[in-house]
Amino acid sequence: MTSELRILNRVLVFFGLIQVITHVVAGQQQVPCYFIFGDSLVDSGNNNELNTAAKANYWPYGADFPQGVSGRFTNGRTIADIIGALLGFSKFIPPYATATDQEISAGVNYASGSAGIREESGSHLGDRVCMDVQLLNHEKIINRLTGLDNNKTFTNEYLKKCIYLTNIGSNDYINNYFMPTIYPTNTTYTTDQYATTLVQQYSQQLKTLYNMGARKIVVFGLGQIGCTPTEIARYGTNGRPCVQWVDDTVKLFNDNLKSLVDELNSNFLDARFTFVNLTSISSPQGDIPEPNATCCQIRDDGQCVQDSNPCLLRALTIFYDGFHPSEITNSVIASRSYIAVASTDTYPYDINRLASMNIE
Repeated sequence: MTSELRILNRVLVFFGLIQVITHVVAGQQQVPCYFIFGDSLVDSGNNNELNTAAKANYWPYGADFPQGVSGRFTNGRTIADIIGALLGFSKFIPPYATATDQEISAGVNYASGSAGIREESGSHLGDRVCMDVQLLNHEKIINRLTGLDNNKTFTNEYLKKCIYLTNIGSNDYINNYFMPTIYPTNTTYTTDQYATTLVQQYSQQLKTLYNMGARKIVVFGLGQIGCTPTEIARYGTNGRPCVQWVDDTVKLFNDNLKSLVDELNSNFLDARFTFVNLTSISSPQGDIPEPNATCCQIRDDGQCVQDSNPCLLRALTIFYDGFHPSEITNSVIASRSYIAVASTDTYPYDINRLASMNIE
């Protein structure tokens, strides 16, 4: 079997898996609400009205999304969208920018393209909603929920049962540490120091989320940024499948993040944090390098050129633009986050098990 056929076979197997899982959970909402924090990997339109280059509210983004162009940085659904379907939600979780009082009881998506754990990350691209501000926005939503219910105790008990997903940190590398001509972090911190300080700040943010009532928290690690088409084009690979020094740098963050999840679970016995090993899920299988061609024509910053024509076989592509996965790749990531296929996919629980836990 050729490498191309083996890759195609693996993609189709995973596509079948996501279809089976979706069928199993259809109509069975596991948790009352679902809150999403992060960057462009899970943004559903919060950047649409911001003054930023990091927005996806134009064609060919949304080419396969049921509602067309929405602000999602892919051709169809994001990882967070698909996890929501697997959890049994019949509607997409609304973006904070447009969420109505009638919608917020099911959850809110606060994610923002180019946002980071650090406030300055992505600032050269324009406005964005960093993690600290996303948490402030969540506090506003809690106040709105409390006002609607007129019962703070009920709201607190309700929020404890929800799933909270955080997927952030890529821009703290791509649009910060790896841009030494714009940001000073590369000269201020060694790679080890930066990973440590970044996880320390993220730790405080996750504790803030806990203090707001979150008890079932999914923490995504970073993927192999060195395997993205734009990073490969920028730096070259010296004959290797990916930019190794980029992946080695990001691995330090992931290792610290997994340890942080252990620490949080030890310190907060009335909560459950779990780590999704995005690098493990998206790693090339065996000796097969991931194809790194983009589906759309891309700009220098890695985003699709507006009104360009995407590739025809989008269900067979790994990347949609220079950084963001296609919907089929998001389906693989979401399905293995929800029900782990390998022991390394999630730690210590997959999302399905986390959702079913009764936490007092």
